[in-house]
Amino acid sequence: VDAIVNAANSRLKMGGGVAGAILRKGGWSIQEECDKIGYCPVGGAVITGAGKLKAKYVIHAGGPRMGEGDEDDKLKNAMLNSLKLAEKHGVKSIAFPAISTGIFGFPKDRCAKIMLMTAVEYLKRGSRIERVIFCLYDDETYRIFSDELERIRAELV
Repeated sequence: VDAIVNAANSRLKMGGGVAGAILRKGGWSIQEECDKIGYCPVGGAVITGAGKLKAKYVIHAGGPRMGEGDEDDKLKNAMLNSLKLAEKHGVKSIAFPAISTGIFGFPKDRCAKIMLMTAVEYLKRGSRIERVIFCLYDDETYRIFSDELERIRAELV
């Protein structure tokens, strides 16, 4: 893929979860770029190089924490801003995690519905992005996303 999405905190500090895995594989240069950028608002997205990863870019999406308010809109905006940023940089393929479903506590079923619908709506409007991949952590999350995708596909027919 051309870009992978990191489920980022607003300070862009890469510690555990998806961010930790990206940092371990991609190297410290990704965190150094994040430190120069300094901040990503919840619902926003910023881009860095991908260090030693095979991808060209890492897009850091500011996911919401449950309980902070307007979480659904913030998640949708994080997804949308990631897609727009990817397109601006000529990305043809992008891989997303289930943003905010780890320590931020966002329900996986709501995440699946929001992220999948946002991707479908974005691509339907016409986009140079050719492939959107969801790289999911476990079987339960995969099943939830797969079931939601089937519901969306049935509605589109």
